[in-house]
Amino acid sequence: MLHVTVDAGTTNTRVRIWKNNQLCASSAAGTGIRDAAAGGGSLRAEACIKALLDDALGRAKAAPEEIGAIVASGMITSDLGLCPLPHLPAPVTLRQLAAGAQARLIPQIAPVPIWFIPGIKNAAGGTAPADCDAMDMMRGEEVEVFGLLRQHPISGPALIVLPGSHTKLVRLDEEQRIAGCATTMAGEVLDVLTHRTVLAHSLREGFAQQMDDDYLLQGADLCRRVGITRAAFAVRILDSFTHASDSQRASFLLGAVLSADIAAIKQSTALALVPDSTIVIAGKAALQQALSKLIRRDPFFCGEVITVSEDPQRPLSAEGALAVLELIPEAIL
Repeated sequence: MLHVTVDAGTTNTRVRIWKNNQLCASSAAGTGIRDAAAGGGSLRAEACIKALLDDALGRAKAAPEEIGAIVASGMITSDLGLCPLPHLPAPVTLRQLAAGAQARLIPQIAPVPIWFIPGIKNAAGGTAPADCDAMDMMRGEEVEVFGLLRQHPISGPALIVLPGSHTKLVRLDEEQRIAGCATTMAGEVLDVLTHRTVLAHSLREGFAQQMDDDYLLQGADLCRRVGITRAAFAVRILDSFTHASDSQRASFLLGAVLSADIAAIKQSTALALVPDSTIVIAGKAALQQALSKLIRRDPFFCGEVITVSEDPQRPLSAEGALAVLELIPEAIL
């Protein structure tokens, strides 16, 4: 019997086939829920997932009739997705997340129901502008967090850092519940500054090929003193008046951008982080390295800092989705 995990994000979709808890095939496309909403809506999303599922089944030399269960997470449960589900209010355990999953049969995709996993939102009180920092939400990262906990048992309280285009900061409480989250646009801001501003020429439109710790820390320091807009322009000044290399200038900009994330970790009311919390950083090695250096140097933090590498054969999103599936008896009969 096969299990299928569907990770449908804003701009990418991945389908993986599992047998006896081992990955046997996968297929991915650079098409996400945002693309489907822009043209074709649910029909386009269904066609994309169906094509990926057929491709993955072909790679696994399996037939649709061998599928025992399908579980889907990410933006596929948003208002733009195939099965809109409301966010569950934090705090949320893995078992509560599984209890919130809903099944829907979509014959155009598969002969068995798809179990859709909801997202999680902060249990913020007010909705005024002054309350914005306490509010946040996630769709997809919740399964990554529970997948990470399954691979790397961690005792709370802890902060899970998931760097990306939109970096997700997820707080765990002492009971291993997702207690809240905060989102930053660090990756997207870095990409825009690197490729679409006056800094593009100074950075040769590229990220740091080799991290320079000194320039990373200096970029972070300047951002703390004068703000991100001034610190970012300093990259052009370095290019015009110093002998700093491409990687040094890129490291400086990375430090400046990530300095804002460090401030969010320390000060966001959405997290209410205590200084001795364990901090676990996932994601790409370069971002792990940069964030861990900035956190370890900051006197606010006194807890353990852990970096974890993702196993391509056991991606966190799929690991978490399978953990949810195991807690849905109706899905695995």
